[in-house]
Order: sequence, then structure tokens, then C-alpha cells
Amino acid sequence: MQIASVIYQRTTKIKSWAEEDRPREKLARWGRHHLSNAELIGILLGSGLRNMSAVELARRILDTVDENLKELGKLDHARLCAMKGVGSAKASRLLAAIELGRRREGTAALERPVIQSSREAYDILYPSLVDLDHEQFWVVFLNNANKVLRKMPISKGGISGTVVDLRVLFRECFYCGATSIIMAHNHPSGNLRPSQADRKLTERVKQAGEVLDIKVLDHLIITEQEYFSFADEQQL
Repeated sequence: MQIASVIYQRTTKIKSWAEEDRPREKLARWGRHHLSNAELIGILLGSGLRNMSAVELARRILDTVDENLKELGKLDHARLCAMKGVGSAKASRLLAAIELGRRREGTAALERPVIQSSREAYDILYPSLVDLDHEQFWVVFLNNANKVLRKMPISKGGISGTVVDLRVLFRECFYCGATSIIMAHNHPSGNLRPSQADRKLTERVKQAGEVLDIKVLDHLIITEQEYFSFADEQQL
């Protein structure tokens, strides 16, 4: 994707720019892919000179390497510090970002587990819930291929119950782009039978998910030795 270059006034501070042109605000609103190389480096620099914005300073740095990021990655701390306006702190931030990018290239993509049964969901959730002396409510967030995006606790309660805020639950769905979820909570008492409150909660989440196009695949009740699956028991 081609990113349109932006012409920056040499004596203009970033704070005086239109909000939609400020790199940090632009990144927060539109995402990192909409920023030019100079804007990304400007964010790392944090500040420029008296008559030069951070983005202009970034453009000057890029000019020294013909705007080639691989060549930029070859610069060491001393060479960066020798550039006007780039002190030790700015040079260190740039080098740290470059090194993170280099290490990322050498890291294998995360292999996300796939959940295709209640047993596989149980195996993923059991370590988080087994030794608790109080109830906790956890959710596994999945994509269209039933791959796990993340798992996290949504609420915790007392010995015999917990309250779940549906706004928190579905907010997390949107944050990670989940299209389906598996819920789970523990029963410290060891009783596998779902309570009336468990059934009502399951139905509430299911109905809310239908409105938001997020499918509830299962709700597990986990004890030290066993688990109960609403889906397996055809109660979902």
C-alpha cells in the first residue's frame, strides 16, 4: 500500500498540526499501517529540535541512508548520536526498535491451539481453575477456525458464585476479534451439577451473542476431577 507523503513545515511544532496529521493520534485512530516511515520514527524520537519537528528530524535521519530501512538498521549508537538532534536517549530508542524488529523476523509464528471438543477446552482451562478456593469465570476466545486467540478471567466471586458483566465479556471479544467463545467456571465444592444461576447466565450470554453475531460454543463447569459440558449435555 502506498502511503501519501506529507509535507511538514520546517518551523511548525507537531502540537500545532491538525489532530488527524499528528503521528501519535494518527496511529491511535487509523492504525500503524497508515503512517509513513518518518512518522513512525518520529514517534520513537519523541521530540525534534527548536526549529524542527520530530518527524522532520526522522526524515533527515532517513535521508542519510537514502530512506532504506535495512541501511538504517546498520547504524550503530555512535553514528546515530553523531547526527544533529539525536542524543543517546533517541539513539537507544531507535536501536531498541530496530532490534525488536530483527528478533521478530527470527521468531516462528505462534501456533494457536484448535478446540474441537469439550475435552480439548477442558484441557486448556483446567490449569487455571483447578486449585482455586473460590469461583472464577473464564472465557476462551476463538476465531472462525476455532483457534484460540486468548483466554482470560472475566470475574471472580466467592465460594458459591460469581457475577459476570456481559459488557466486559463482549468488549474483550471485539478487542481480539473473536467470532465464538467457550465459557468456564469452577465449582470449589466439587459438585458438577449446574445451578439455576449457571443456566440463566448461559442463556443470557447466548442471547447476547446472537445479537452480536458471536457464538457461544460451550460452557464448562470444572471441578478437581471432572467437568460438565452444557454442549455435550445438549443444554446450550
